[in-house]
Amino acid sequence: MADPTVMTVVEMLGPFDAVVADALNFAFTPLTVTDGEVFRCTGREILLVSNPSAGALTITITSVDDEYGRAEDITTYELAQDEFAYFPIGLTNSKGWKNSSGNIRITGSSADLDAVVLRLPVGFGR
Repeated sequence: MADPTVMTVVEMLGPFDAVVADALNFAFTPLTVTDGEVFRCTGREILLVSNPSAGALTITITSVDDEYGRAEDITTYELAQDEFAYFPIGLTNSKGWKNSSGNIRITGSSADLDAVVLRLPVGFGR
């Protein structure tokens, strides 16, 4: 198995940043089936997944053992055609989702699944 693809993370604007044309746009990108994707977890990320294709497809999010030795993968989470899902797995800096490199790994059952990672601004919500 080769290394996973590193996903591009969309840095969101803060609540007082100037909003100009196209400043809030983002694009979904197809998932890599064989080796999956990773994104760097800072504790401010939300993963969005879309299934624009015909038929049900699945996504798997691989966890790592937390400080108590528990691992709770999200396995074969199914999205029907035209469904969207969000995963708040990046909204933590605790052990359990991100690996020792600080990355979270996801794998789709098909390249027809699209995904994007949105990162909240530093200090948001404090």
